[in-house]
Amino acid sequence: MNIIEINNFEKTQTQFEGLLSEITILARKSPNDGVNKFKLKFINEIILSGNKILGQIYKPLDSFEKFDEDDLPSNSDVTFILSQYLNCFEKLRADNIYIEQKYDGNKYIFEWYWAVNKSKSKIKTAPPKKIK
Repeated sequence: MNIIEINNFEKTQTQFEGLLSEITILARKSPNDGVNKFKLKFINEIILSGNKILGQIYKPLDSFEKFDEDDLPSNSDVTFILSQYLNCFEKLRADNIYIEQKYDGNKYIFEWYWAVNKSKSKIKTAPPKKIK
């Protein structure tokens, strides 16, 4: 990944996390209610961005591109799909980061960085999450 791809990745991953948080609240109240067209338009925009970032290798579902706006999905359907995308985003991130171990005189410190164009960078990131 290059710096622009990392920036796009982080932006889109954050958007997925926000969407999942919001739709999960709706799904807890009314799991079978349909998502309105206004929200679905933005959900689909983010999913299409996610598809570009993930590519065929990391895309969670081969047959899924976006939700059909004429057949509104339920809150629980959207929650399911967003969770799949976030797990695949984490897999892509985990495959493109590395750890550096440093000793500060008292203890070891572990720092995680993005690998930029398959080489080490100083762009910090979080440790990989355990994929659910």
